Amino acid sequence: MILHALGVSSLCLPSETTVHQLFSVARHVGAIPDISLDPVLTAFLSVESRASLLHQYAALQRGMTPEHLAAFRSNLTGELGGSSRVRHGGVGVVALALSVLFDLVAKQVPEQQDATALLFGIRRSSRIGRILHGFLRQIPGVANDPERMAEATELNDNLLKLELIDHYERMTNKKRMSSEAMRQWLAGAAVHLHMRIHQVRLKSVPPGSAESLRLSYKTAFSQLVQDYASYLRRNVRETPPGVGAHRPTAARPGDGRVPEATASHHRTDSGTEREPSKANRGPVTPGLTEGQVGPARPQGPLDRAATAPHRLNLTTVANRAATPTGGSEGVLRHQGLTETDASPAAVPASGNSGGGGGAEHSTAAGEGLLVIEGTRNVSHSVQHRACESPVIEQALAVRLLDAQDLDEIRVFFQYSQQLFDHLLGQRGDFDLKIRWRKKNLN
Repeated sequence: MILHALGVSSLCLPSETTVHQLFSVARHVGAIPDISLDPVLTAFLSVESRASLLHQYAALQRGMTPEHLAAFRSNLTGELGGSSRVRHGGVGVVALALSVLFDLVAKQVPEQQDATALLFGIRRSSRIGRILHGFLRQIPGVANDPERMAEATELNDNLLKLELIDHYERMTNKKRMSSEAMRQWLAGAAVHLHMRIHQVRLKSVPPGSAESLRLSYKTAFSQLVQDYASYLRRNVRETPPGVGAHRPTAARPGDGRVPEATASHHRTDSGTEREPSKANRGPVTPGLTEGQVGPARPQGPLDRAATAPHRLNLTTVANRAATPTGGSEGVLRHQGLTETDASPAAVPASGNSGGGGGAEHSTAAGEGLLVIEGTRNVSHSVQHRACESPVIEQALAVRLLDAQDLDEIRVFFQYSQQLFDHLLGQRGDFDLKIRWRKKNLN
């Protein structure tokens, strides 16, 4: 009855094949959002941090010439104030900082100041990105001085705490939710928790302070997942082939949106642009045309989720599409993107996309259009009836949420007491001397 009231016939349900094909089209061109924790964070902010750092350190040197190796060692020692040993260098945020330093020194290039440069999958120019980058670059110079290290950690702990609170409020109460905003908050919360754990190691705060912070982030993440699911349901729009131009609602001044645009490039972790390579595209799916796609992170754990069998109850999805959540406007009206201050800027328009105040999405004659978060726009030729689009949009939102590696994130904030105690008790300096590795490098 609700479907009929909204003009959606109960007989107008798409097939699972249609939903799967459209999802595959989006995955093929890298248009699926990814909010998972960066693998660098999960590797170095863990009980395996020392092993991860040793592996990286050896791997970087293995391919160096003798001249490059000598320069690498000398530059590292210089960054560490002339010392070859780093206090607590094998654990937590110090190990993470050394990992960043090793990569930087190995490349022998100045740090990029490009606003699009990424750190742990988030833009370094964002508020959270700036705090993380500044803290991690500060650590090598103060790690061997317990007093200075404690001061630096406490200062950045407070800065990051306040920014994470503001960021959370913007996402939950000011309608500034986005995949980019989720990535920023998760990366910031992960590092912040381990800042607090490191302060326990330094005896600057009691162990209960770290445990309390962990529990608060566990609760906050559960709420954010619910809000993110609602956000996806509002920000997936699809038009079948032959319907004509697809024109989402123009962004209104002051509503937190950015002008929408399309582009045929992916953005890499270094902030540079590249054409989607055939190697990264995956198998060609029936119904795929060469689409245009806006900024998207390189694929990670999504590939695994995207290839797993999905059995959606499309009748249930249809009912969800017609529920008052978001209202009929939320189902039938094409909306733009809401972003945080640090969301990816729209890429310069390519081809048939307009710029300026209100965005207008159009496709080649006869092609359909799939729009995810307003800036990821993919043309397609998957045939279906126009009345199926509202249900398809809701089904795709479910698929997009299922594609996120939420379990890994939950585990990060749901340590068992035994594991958490292990993290709090972690100790271990890191020695840059590599006599024991020489046989592997010759």
